[in-house]
Amino acid sequence: MKRQFTGLIILAFFLFSFSAYAGEPMNVTQVNVNKVLDVLRDPKLKPESAKEIKKQKLRTIYKNMFNEVEFSKRTLARNWDKLNAGQQKEFIELFEQVLEKTYIDKILSYTNEKIDFYKETMNSEKLAEIQTKVITSSKEIPIFYRLILKDGGWKVYDVVVENVSLVQNYRTQFNDILAKNTPEKLLEILRKKVKEQ
Repeated sequence: MKRQFTGLIILAFFLFSFSAYAGEPMNVTQVNVNKVLDVLRDPKLKPESAKEIKKQKLRTIYKNMFNEVEFSKRTLARNWDKLNAGQQKEFIELFEQVLEKTYIDKILSYTNEKIDFYKETMNSEKLAEIQTKVITSSKEIPIFYRLILKDGGWKVYDVVVENVSLVQNYRTQFNDILAKNTPEKLLEILRKKVKEQ
């Protein structure tokens, strides 16, 4: 169940991508979602032989839509400072790979669900939340995107699906590991996970 839920979150990341340039968060979201949908709907990318090309296009979107440093810092929270600069850099890279390698296949199963962007909330000049919902044939799934403005662009630092935060979900897992182990052990676990995948 947890894998399915996390897969839905990752799918949502790609369905609602955010650009690396500045602009009102809602407008940025609506403009750029079409780029992602174009990739997912492109008939030339439908065959199995084009799967790697499609994945690479989605990876490019991922790089542009996330503030990976902010995402990692908020996920580790108080434990971030337990990692030295080299460990922090490696954590960011490994965490990205874990998310991508575990769930990217789920993104490729997108089947034209309706997407409703219905509210933008500016929590400060540099923090915003976009409220959306995915409308399927059987239910509506609320998905909220939390964005931060840094270096002239709005990027995602958290996603909340049905009141569950991706950052909080991983924070709990990583805090449990770091409560009993060193940062190097956490990195070792992530390295192993990436290698297995």
